[in-house]
Amino acid sequence: MNFKWKHSVAVVAATLLVAACQNEEAKETPSANVDADLSSRSLPPAPDSQVPDYWPEISFTTENSEEVETTVSELLDSMTLEQKVAQIIQPEIRDVTVEDMRKYGFGSYLNGGGAFPNNDKHASMEDWVAVAEAMYQASVDDSVDGISIPTMWGTDAVHGHNNVIGATLFPHNIGLGAMNDPELISRIATVTAKEVRATGIDWIFAPTVAAARDDRWGRTYESYSEDPEIVGKYARAIVSGLQGDIRDGNIDDEHVISTVKHFVGDGGTEGGDDQGDNLADEETLFRIHAQGYVEGLEAGAQSVMASFNSWHGDKIHGNKYLLTNVLKEKMGFDGFVVGDWNGHGQIKGCSNESCPQAMNAGLDVYMVPTGAWKPLYENTIAQVKSGEIPMSRLDDAVRRVLRVKVRVGLFDLPSPAKRSLSAKAELIGAEEHRTVAREAVRKSLVMLKNQGGLLPLKPDMNVLVAGDAAHNIGKQSGGWTITWQGTGNENSDFPGATSIYQGIESAVSQAGGTAVLSEDGSFEEKPDVAIVVFGENPYAEGNGDLSNVEYQRGDKTDLALLESLKAKGIPVVSVFITGRPLWVNPELNASDAFVVAWLPGSEGQGVADVLFTSENGEVKYPMSGNLSFSWPALPSQATVNRGDGQTPLFAYGYGLEYGEEDTTQYPLSTVRGELGNAGPSSHDIYVRSTQKPWQLMIKDSDGDTVMQSNIITSSAASVRTTDRNVQEDSLDMRWTGDAVIGFFAPFPEDLRDFTADTSALVMDIKVEANADSLAIASGCSENCDVTLPLANYLNNTTEWQTVTVPTRCFTEQGAQFAEVFSPVALSGAKGAHVIVSNIRFEVAVDDAPNCKE
Repeated sequence: MNFKWKHSVAVVAATLLVAACQNEEAKETPSANVDADLSSRSLPPAPDSQVPDYWPEISFTTENSEEVETTVSELLDSMTLEQKVAQIIQPEIRDVTVEDMRKYGFGSYLNGGGAFPNNDKHASMEDWVAVAEAMYQASVDDSVDGISIPTMWGTDAVHGHNNVIGATLFPHNIGLGAMNDPELISRIATVTAKEVRATGIDWIFAPTVAAARDDRWGRTYESYSEDPEIVGKYARAIVSGLQGDIRDGNIDDEHVISTVKHFVGDGGTEGGDDQGDNLADEETLFRIHAQGYVEGLEAGAQSVMASFNSWHGDKIHGNKYLLTNVLKEKMGFDGFVVGDWNGHGQIKGCSNESCPQAMNAGLDVYMVPTGAWKPLYENTIAQVKSGEIPMSRLDDAVRRVLRVKVRVGLFDLPSPAKRSLSAKAELIGAEEHRTVAREAVRKSLVMLKNQGGLLPLKPDMNVLVAGDAAHNIGKQSGGWTITWQGTGNENSDFPGATSIYQGIESAVSQAGGTAVLSEDGSFEEKPDVAIVVFGENPYAEGNGDLSNVEYQRGDKTDLALLESLKAKGIPVVSVFITGRPLWVNPELNASDAFVVAWLPGSEGQGVADVLFTSENGEVKYPMSGNLSFSWPALPSQATVNRGDGQTPLFAYGYGLEYGEEDTTQYPLSTVRGELGNAGPSSHDIYVRSTQKPWQLMIKDSDGDTVMQSNIITSSAASVRTTDRNVQEDSLDMRWTGDAVIGFFAPFPEDLRDFTADTSALVMDIKVEANADSLAIASGCSENCDVTLPLANYLNNTTEWQTVTVPTRCFTEQGAQFAEVFSPVALSGAKGAHVIVSNIRFEVAVDDAPNCKE
């Protein structure tokens, strides 16, 4: 699920989030590799096409189906149109009140990542259960809306109950995939369900069953494997663990409703672009990207979440062929399809507030946060009345929601406050739960290098523990940790958890050794060994996308730390924190041993369990993890996958064990472009039209105004499209006061490909008036962008000219291009007037000018 917050650079409002995703175009980058016999592409079938036989029929059934259907029919027959529509509207806790629930009787509600009762990050168990109880009682109160149907609360518990302070946090899915242990996955799911039930919540938006095929994708860590076989096995295991055995009836109050997501193809978008376009042919879509649904639905998952991505240009939220013909009719899924965060608003012709196309395509529940639920509710009622949405389609959607509620026993359970696990604070982070998580950490570690058999270490040593991830529980836990992006957390936000350093210190001190924490690697007494814990900072969807998979491109601070210790003659053990395979050849060269810990979660001591022997030198726990993703040999090798004919650095399934000879020949090559594919030669911002993901905005004292047609006006500026060579290929910008006119996005883009000495920001411009007041800015945000006088790069002419501003002119003054929210913005004063077109970054520009202050 996707929770988008307001970023300081653009104050990105909901309107920008909708507009940014409409009319989405695929990146012109190579597609993810698939098996050779499945690599051909074809156009998607028409909605009424015959579904191929390789899509299977799901065999899961419930013994009480006839009784359930009778109960559902009786409920449905008693409902008004307004009551029916309320069942398919899902608002978010920050945008809906208990009185709203009493008045409308919503079928469900959710809390997004970083949403808490009373907006209190440290809300107690009683606070969580109080919200659940109040919403439940309001939903069954028929005094206002005339009907008594219990509502459901859904949450993203994707690696434990990750929104709750003190919860047990398991390794993210990529680490679990390295275990290849479905039985442990089922135990993890059971633990998660209990901790979720302790907060009064009924429903989890998990598991994610994407097969990530491009490691540039910022959600790769949410994927168990590039291999659909592992994904399928895990989907069955986790659904069974979350829901329990419901073949004979209800989900008890120690289990929860599960959701397999995101249907379908989110792991195979072009260029690893989050919410992008999957261009696979249909058989590849099934064999690579749908196996988690086959197995998860066979296990009885009651809901499916539609994906943000497109398939051949059509948003899945509006794809009738996939949602209805394939999923519901051919596969026989009889639960309900829930949307993702305002995903319906991304369909062409839709908005967050109105989208009959989604309902008609097969969406059953609109996930509609950010305050858009009321107009959507009213518009949907009107659309059913007019026949734009057939009553039969609405009835089918409501029947599916009610079917699940009846089938899982929601009508029979006591209210949230009276359920057996509710408000039991001792369940959150319980010792037996942490034991399961610690086991998962141990089994998820993958050893890529162990020269000279350095590992395992005896604990009675003088150990230096370095690196910025060594004592940082938030960093080792990654995204979707308390907050959506996993940022803004401190160790104090993780009561009961252990950092990797704490685990090492405990193991060493018990054996009479010493462990010294020194993030920068400095020391007074030379250590026997250095364990350096480093890696990616937390991120979630959107923010995590990369343009290639080189680790710390342009800022090799961790490599410098490793090399400095190595130069002092200290054996170096690297523990790498990452949400995906990355090109780390230089870091591997600078390490004597290299262990991938992925994103291990709250039980960092599990790392030390494996790195150290017992006091008498015996191996306590084996190094047993194996790569569930191929490891890249080059920064450009983001789409190397099992069976695709490419040669990775470490193949799928690789993982050294203790005592096994490390036969890799070091040093590894650190040449970045041996196989070509160095990346795009240009990045278009406005070429004929505004290019994805950017949106044109005016920022002034009125706030932010987004351009959604061919004209935009505020009190201080205006922009309209105009013709230069072809229709509407240019932007006419006029300032009537102080304002910024620029391009912004809700998520950052990785533009480090355009920071070479030869790279530049290039645009065509025609100056009409007062150019001296104009300045041009580029960079990551208001806190780290750089502004330059535009006049310094202009020729003295009123004719069209091409302006070239070397990107080094921005970076030398501190602009950061790893996460760019605004690639170009023009600020001006009253009277300024220019026309611009063909705005883009270019990798290599001939005769670029010098930087001018």
